[in-house]
Amino acid sequence: MIYVLAFFVPPLALLLNGQIFAAIFNAVLMIVFLVIGLVTLTPFLWLIAPAHAMIAIYMRNEDRRHRELVAAIEKHGPPANWRR
Repeated sequence: MIYVLAFFVPPLALLLNGQIFAAIFNAVLMIVFLVIGLVTLTPFLWLIAPAHAMIAIYMRNEDRRHRELVAAIEKHGPPANWRR
């Protein structure tokens, strides 16, 4: 659901995901590319901000999963058949 929000309102999705500086950067990015897109008549430039938001959210989620996996390995040890 966060990805749908990231497509339509990228800065809000980043704020809800806890990425304050990325949200500010994304808001500036959105405004700049919206203005450039309207001036140069290239309407697809507004897609850059949602793409940035989706990639940032995905990377944060992958980082969280990685940290959880490392914590589980540190707590319980590696799997039984690991590096024979």
